[in-house]
Amino acid sequence: MTTKAYGAHAADKPLEPIAIHRREPGARDVQIEIAYCGVCHSDLHTVRSEWGGTLYPCVPGHEIVGHVSAVGAEVTKFKEGDTVGVGCLVDSCRTCPSCGEGLEQYCEVGMVGTYNGPTQDPPGHTFGGYSERIVVDEDFVLAIRHPEEQLAAAAPLLCAGITTWSPLRHWNVGPGEKVGIVGIGGLGHMGVKLAHAMGAHTVAFTTSESKREDALKLGADEVVVSRNAEEMRAHAGSFDFILDTVAASHNLDAFTSLLKRDGTLCLVGVPEDPHPSPDISALIFRRRSIAGSLIGGIAETQEMLDFCAEHGIVSDIETIRIQQIDEAYERMLRSDVKYRFVIDNSTLRS
Repeated sequence: MTTKAYGAHAADKPLEPIAIHRREPGARDVQIEIAYCGVCHSDLHTVRSEWGGTLYPCVPGHEIVGHVSAVGAEVTKFKEGDTVGVGCLVDSCRTCPSCGEGLEQYCEVGMVGTYNGPTQDPPGHTFGGYSERIVVDEDFVLAIRHPEEQLAAAAPLLCAGITTWSPLRHWNVGPGEKVGIVGIGGLGHMGVKLAHAMGAHTVAFTTSESKREDALKLGADEVVVSRNAEEMRAHAGSFDFILDTVAASHNLDAFTSLLKRDGTLCLVGVPEDPHPSPDISALIFRRRSIAGSLIGGIAETQEMLDFCAEHGIVSDIETIRIQQIDEAYERMLRSDVKYRFVIDNSTLRS
């Protein structure tokens, strides 16, 4: 079926209205009319081919919420009218050890991204949520239990939420632990909200004094300006876990030195240039770790969504018309958003 969308035809071209093809729902497919789609930094990197390998036309968007408009004959998990979401992946091999453990994001054959991933649908690669509708296998569709008035703000949970939830859960963050969140942006503001709701003593790190008050409002118990050496020294050797959401190259030693013995610094931001090589002695003499984490599997994404619905957690957003997307990209590059743009997909009809 022909579907209205917004996409780019080349790395140096703006996004514009385009018509794309969506398959008719197969036996196990769910067709979703998209209400809102969050705007992720990955969208910009992919559209502009900053990571290489972008297939055009490119229709980004992997923070999708909407309503089911049709289901295949064998679908058992969803029905027409259900409120649902789609995150960063729409398929995987389903047979490798990672898929068997519900960690489809680490599929050893290769997960299929919601956009720019391989598919048998024309033109041979997936199209994302900057569109009217999407058709996805039911195993990669999530139930959204937030009320209708929170749907726009729930959209970024499908990437920013799960990207921070997955490492917090994997490293068993909870009551009695001291946890740091580095960077108060699209990812970091969700990390602060989630760590606080999980019961950890949550410390937000920012380079900007102007974000101190905002971080406290998000749920941080303390805020440290990382450029203030005295503030940093006051926390030396005291953290169980630090989640670093910053996607720019920076000195990791400043944060590994804050970890207790056996503490972990987990990175979820991919910098354009490599981080400076860390001081290995700081790791060896305290058995500290530097680790990484990638989004999350379907089961843990559903767990996160349910937790957020139960605790009233959503992203702080600014809603935009689809026609404002290039302007939003430029503002995102300047960190001129608190803290996530979300597209009102009804504006595709304009």
